[in-house]
Order: sequence, then C-alpha cells, then structure tokens
Amino acid sequence: MQLKSLEGCRLKIGAFPHFDYNAYGGGGQGTILTNEKDNILYLNFSSKKFSIPPLTSKTTKFLFLPLPPGLKIEMSMDKLEGTIDKDSGEVLLKFESKFVLSIGDLIKFPNLLIKTSLETGEVKGKSHVGKGLPLQENGATTLVGISTIPKTGNKILDIFLGLPNEALAELKCNIK
Repeated sequence: MQLKSLEGCRLKIGAFPHFDYNAYGGGGQGTILTNEKDNILYLNFSSKKFSIPPLTSKTTKFLFLPLPPGLKIEMSMDKLEGTIDKDSGEVLLKFESKFVLSIGDLIKFPNLLIKTSLETGEVKGKSHVGKGLPLQENGATTLVGISTIPKTGNKILDIFLGLPNEALAELKCNIK
C-alpha cells in the first residue's frame, strides 16, 4: 500500500498563524501486517523508506509569504503505523517524528519531538480543532492530528514557540 503526500497541507503551533505546506512528493510504501480481518487493514510504514519534504521557502508559506531563504525544518519519521477501515474509510495512524529547525549551516536547534495520532475524524485539543476526510474510493484523504510538543532545553526556541505547546497538522494525501 502506498501513501503519497500532496499539496494543501497545513501546520500550526500555539497561537502562531498556520503554515501552508506543499508536501507533494513525500510518502512511502506501507506493509500490510496481517490479513484483512473485518475489512480492517493493519499498516506499517518503514522510516527508512518514507520521505517527508522539508519546510523551506520552496514548500512553505507563512502569512502568505514564503519562509525566509535559509530557514529549513526537516522531518525525520520514527513511526507511522495503524489501521484503515475499508468499510468506513476511517484511517488511524500513530505518528512519531523529529522536526529539526536550522538557519543556514550556522544554527541548528534541538529536535522538536512529535507524537500524535493522524486520523480522518475530528480532533480537539486545548487550542486547536481539526477535521479529516475519510479515505475516498480514489484514495484521497485528509489526516489530522494534535500533538503537545515538549520543551527542547534550548531557552530561545522554547520561549519563542512557547513550549510546551500544542501543534495541529493537516495532511492531504493519497493512499492506495
């Protein structure tokens, strides 16, 4: 089973406005872990074979403007696994990743640790609400997830982002 990320994704942290993110070209091949049972597929995506495009001036806009040149947020997925209900189109994936913010080659901040469930239903946190889209016949879906990002230990980054703080992800993708 293949997951492909698409344009039209959004990320939001704390009270900051959302980032518009073009994740087109990311994704990977998933392994079905067990036989279909009650029309539920159990999936696991290998972190070694899964790519997530970085947030850069080419892929990301903040307040309708591209990110400043040299600013980059790379994502390193550690876990993506879960289920797809073939009857309802409900998708539920556990997602764990590290987000690494850098400014040119000079400054690299500590990892932002992300642990969340990406799902097609509605998610509600203290600060954010998101609504996904069940898996359609053509493979289109929107996965949403809320995560509390812990402090990094870097005082500048922790204060700037208000860590610990809540983040919302909206991922448009295709799963076939």
